Amino acid sequence: MKIHALASSLLIATTSAFTPTPHHSFLPRRDVPVLKTSSSSSLKMVNVGIVGATGAVGKEIVGVLEKRSFPVTALKIFGSSRSAGKTVETKFGTVTVDEFDVDKARECDVVFLAVSGDFALEHAKAISAEGGAVVIDNSSAFRYDKDVPLCVPEINGDKTKGAKLVANPNCTTAIGLMALWPLHKLFKLKRVMMSTYQAASGAGQPGMDELQEGTKSVLMGEREVAENNIFAHPLPFNVIPHIDKFQENGYTKEEMKVTWETRKICDLADDFPVSCTAVRIPTYRAHSESIIVETEEPVDIEKAREALASAPGLKLVDDTDNEKYPMPLTATGQYDVEVGRLRKSLVFGDNGLEFFVCGDQLLRGAALNAVLVGEEMVKNGEFAEKAVA
Repeated sequence: MKIHALASSLLIATTSAFTPTPHHSFLPRRDVPVLKTSSSSSLKMVNVGIVGATGAVGKEIVGVLEKRSFPVTALKIFGSSRSAGKTVETKFGTVTVDEFDVDKARECDVVFLAVSGDFALEHAKAISAEGGAVVIDNSSAFRYDKDVPLCVPEINGDKTKGAKLVANPNCTTAIGLMALWPLHKLFKLKRVMMSTYQAASGAGQPGMDELQEGTKSVLMGEREVAENNIFAHPLPFNVIPHIDKFQENGYTKEEMKVTWETRKICDLADDFPVSCTAVRIPTYRAHSESIIVETEEPVDIEKAREALASAPGLKLVDDTDNEKYPMPLTATGQYDVEVGRLRKSLVFGDNGLEFFVCGDQLLRGAALNAVLVGEEMVKNGEFAEKAVA
């Protein structure tokens, strides 16, 4: 009872620091650093639509558009009939939510979809058909379609040229590739092995709510083990090596997404060896990944550091003497992916490297990547003709 009483007092004193705020964040934000990419301020103005702007990723898209000064002429937010008529305060003014309509969405220059794959399958191509809007889809609906670019702008932004529908990668893939790509260019990857430690927010706001409420119920002495509805097992004080459905080969779909998407984004062979084990952990936000690579060329650690330190979208945090390395606490709310713990692999020797990355999956793994895709397409002139019309 004394332990529960102490835990209760601590919880009451600290819970407010983790309660989702009414704006675009679920944890207290730190100052957002400027990305090592071009600013949106000099880009041509476009009409922007968002479907799903009241969800976790959708809120972050609005926030990134604001912070990146994306060249928004007008912002339209589409929702369900229940959401229609509500207002959302943004940097671009007060926006009244419209009930989703394909024809209205087609009037935009670009539409960000932050909704389910089923919704995207039903509506994305209709929105982006000739004369319609460019669609940037955050779901998995079109990621493996050979005719749809799967884009991380710093890696394959050129694939968006002429595209009317672009897929955003899985958050785990996007975070890992920010570090893998510079190393691939330097040493040529031969195989990749990854273990992930994924936050509750990967399951959206309901996942974060279940973690918070379950943790509170245990610390308050109301339950010995938290309830679970969102996750396969109780997440508080636990880790769950199970994200998404198990496949016939024993991997989960989440793990196979890393394999499939790494090959497509980096233009690797269909049999390029990528293996992943995905684990859900009881943190709110920011996914972490332990990555081991074997390379074709011998690894030079200092050259690897230089490449990672200068790569856009990355922050080298690798000062073990002062206990500085990537962590969810420092990566949360940040645009750059943290990378550190660099060392030569004891398994692969001179042709191996091991490191740790951590990135905010609602940003780099979703909203930020989507907005950067939009910026890339604005720079490429993809919206010029429609904007003039």
